[in-house]
Formats: sequence, C-alpha cells, structure tokens
Amino acid sequence: MKRDIRDRLEKPHSLLIFDWDGTLMDSVNKIVTCFQAAASDCGLPIPDTKLVEHQIGLTLEIAWSNILASMEVPADPDLYKRASDRYRDHFLELDQTPMPLYEGVVEGIQQLEEAGYLLAIATGKARRGLDRALGETDLRKHFITTRCADEAFSKPHPKMLLDILDYCGCEARQALMVGDTTYDMDMARNAGMDGLAVTYGVHAETDLLPLATLGCVADFAGVLSNLDQLLNLED
Repeated sequence: MKRDIRDRLEKPHSLLIFDWDGTLMDSVNKIVTCFQAAASDCGLPIPDTKLVEHQIGLTLEIAWSNILASMEVPADPDLYKRASDRYRDHFLELDQTPMPLYEGVVEGIQQLEEAGYLLAIATGKARRGLDRALGETDLRKHFITTRCADEAFSKPHPKMLLDILDYCGCEARQALMVGDTTYDMDMARNAGMDGLAVTYGVHAETDLLPLATLGCVADFAGVLSNLDQLLNLED
C-alpha cells in the first residue's frame, strides 16, 4: 500500500488534507441549530450564532466548555457530556436542516484525484458523523484515509495530521491542509505543513490570513487554482 502511495508523491503538496464542516460541506446552519436545541433541552442559555460558529472544528466537549464559559455558566464536565449527547441526538436524528456540499466540491475533488493527488480528511466530527456524511455524499471513494476528533486529540493539536502522514508514508512538506478555521491553520503549523484557508466557512479572512502559509481563497475553485499556480511555479 505505502509503496503505491509513494509512487504518487511527486508534485509539491501531493497529499491534500481537507477539513469537512465549513470546507467541503455547508453544515454550519445545522451545527448552530443543533447546539441551540441541545442547550434548550438542558435548560441552558441559548448561545448566539456567532459564538457557536467560532467553536466549529473543535470536539463537542471543548466547544461546550468554551460556549458555557462565554455565557458565565459554571464549569461542569457532566453538563458538557449531557449537552454533547443531546447535540448528537439532534444532529444525527432530529434536525433536518439541509447540508449541501459547497459549489464545485464534487467536481473539484474528482479533478484533484484524477490529477494524481492523494486526498484525506482531518475533521472535528466524530467518526459516526463523518462516515454518515461520506456515505450520503458518495465521496468516500475519493479519500485514501480519514481521521476524526474522537480518534485523536482535538484541533489544533497535530495528532490527526501526523496519523495521516504516517499512514501515507510521506513527510509534512509533501502535504497541505485545507480548512476554514484558525484551528485548521494552527493544526497545520503544529504538524509542520502548509495551510490553505477558505473564507466561505466560519472564520474571518482577517483571522485566517496571518496563519495560512499559502493564503486564502474565496471558493472551492480557488483551491484548484492555487494548486495549479504552485505547479506552474515548480515547472
């Protein structure tokens, strides 16, 4: 397996690692409504949209800890767990908010694979949620490996990326992290790899730009253009 992978690691950033929520899938609205519904179920103050959006990409327990601390709710690990369980109930079963892929993702992922790139996912989602999303979108076949927050440490810790690098048998300099949050860019930096930020997700370009070593793009087509530009610079 690894020999076949190494044969494809010829171009700069041959391994492309994508975040999921806010980068490939427009799931932000659903995530926000599920956090708010879970808070209501647990008798908690309802967090505002911006507060929830800023937590997307982190594990549920960390996100709840940050949200409740911002609303001056006393720290309580049991409460974080109850709220996380209710969030999962809403996200996986109760809430029917649509979650389309962003424009250009299906075609773009296929083009990148056909161009010889290795594709992977590093996400703050739990394994159950990612597997469900990959099945519903029929994107699973394009990714050589995926890594979730319940299998490693939460972003911005680099463990997810290091696990992917180890699986693929390549070095950090051969990989690129593509994501929509400062957590993604910090995770890439902590793993020693470049980062490319998309600005159509949840974190502002002004926050992303200082951390994204390859800059920011405004749509998924910009990811492909950025990679084309890098290849032209190498030629």
